[in-house]
Amino acid sequence: MNILVNIIFRLFVLIFAITPFKVLYWFSSFLAFVIGGIFEYRHSVIYDNLTRVFPEKSDKEKKKIIKKIYLNISDLIVESIKGFKMSERQIKKREVVLNPKLLDEYFDKGSGVIGVSGHYANWEWAALTSGFYIKHCPVGFYKPLSNKYLDKYLKNNRSRFGMHLCSIYVTALSFENYLNKKAFFAMVGDQSPSNVKKAYWHTFLNQETACLHGPEKYSKLYNLPIVFVDIQRIKRGYYTVELSKICDNPNSTTDGEITKKYMNKLEEVILKKPENWLWSHRRWKIKKSETTI
Repeated sequence: MNILVNIIFRLFVLIFAITPFKVLYWFSSFLAFVIGGIFEYRHSVIYDNLTRVFPEKSDKEKKKIIKKIYLNISDLIVESIKGFKMSERQIKKREVVLNPKLLDEYFDKGSGVIGVSGHYANWEWAALTSGFYIKHCPVGFYKPLSNKYLDKYLKNNRSRFGMHLCSIYVTALSFENYLNKKAFFAMVGDQSPSNVKKAYWHTFLNQETACLHGPEKYSKLYNLPIVFVDIQRIKRGYYTVELSKICDNPNSTTDGEITKKYMNKLEEVILKKPENWLWSHRRWKIKKSETTI
């Protein structure tokens, strides 16, 4: 069964590879209607999250945002599959890093960097393009699939332009292995932490939120500066990536300070264009009061 799934997926990749972008976005619009209008994929979760964050918005306003959220999800699915066979020229044209030289000062000092972002816009293409724009060795973390054939295929394709992919289950070891290689450690840290006891708690989008401790932990452990990776959709199928500093001297900060700055930057991005964030995950399923019982 695993081999069959792998073959079917590869067939989809080949079909998407020869399909023009214009046709793919027609399909994406139809897919958004199917998953949102017919199956209402995680509609209750999306609606509840929006209501929590934007209590002042009317149902009409929230429905308008939800429609755009489903379109963002479908575009991400289509673009991710298309990305497996996109050329270097296509990637550079459609996802542009505006200020990669921000990282040069760290590279020249022989220092690695941690880059943090969220599940916002198209982070998959951003991973692909990193090898073209930065001097550092790009390192990304991913959750391995149970299907070993599909997992190998996805990993090989995602790393074909220079990105080094490491399992999230060996994050600590990966930092040790790449620490002396001037690595840019890309971490997407806006999901709910599995270990709440280690989480930092901050007010994020007006909610008491458990935040992953990893970025701050490794920043302080190895004295690595942290930058925020802001990915913006300029128009359908075209994105920019802009880097900004969060902290140059992590060991001079107080406990939780780095995480708070990171969350504040991500919050600012989400509030400007909320439809581009992945609202379908249950971000606030854990309450701080429940962790103290």
